Amino acid sequence: MSHTVTITRTTTTSGTTSALIINTGYLKTIPGLLKLVQLLLGAACTGVMLYYLDHYAVRRSAELFFLLMAVTFMIATFCLLTSCLVSLSTGGIISKTIYELIYHTIACILILAASLNFIIRIDDYKRTNLYEPFMAASIMGLVNAILYCISAVYARRSYRGI
Repeated sequence: MSHTVTITRTTTTSGTTSALIINTGYLKTIPGLLKLVQLLLGAACTGVMLYYLDHYAVRRSAELFFLLMAVTFMIATFCLLTSCLVSLSTGGIISKTIYELIYHTIACILILAASLNFIIRIDDYKRTNLYEPFMAASIMGLVNAILYCISAVYARRSYRGI
């Protein structure tokens, strides 16, 4: 199966040869914007969970599973987004492989499972100060799962050449 890859070259007239060129055009694409929002939502979920788990010494399995999934896919999305921004050809090439489809599908499933599990367990916190921040984090997790699902659809279309 052959794929067409378009590479846009940028010429710089810098006096040094160690110029770092950032592919800001990738952030103007829908997959680029989705990755950026996924990264920001993952950071927000991680921040809320770390702050409240640390201050209230909560150590339950639902909270830790949610935190683990949020951190795991935040780091992986950061690596994927950074590689697409630093390399001019990575954004066009990696979307043609099966990697993005598998990654976004697994991220969607695991974050959805962690968020639903967490939202079910939030009833235990109804009468505490943890209810609202944990509810906000779990809703952000559900939104992030939806965004990963949309990214998986785009990855499938790109992989299939649709």
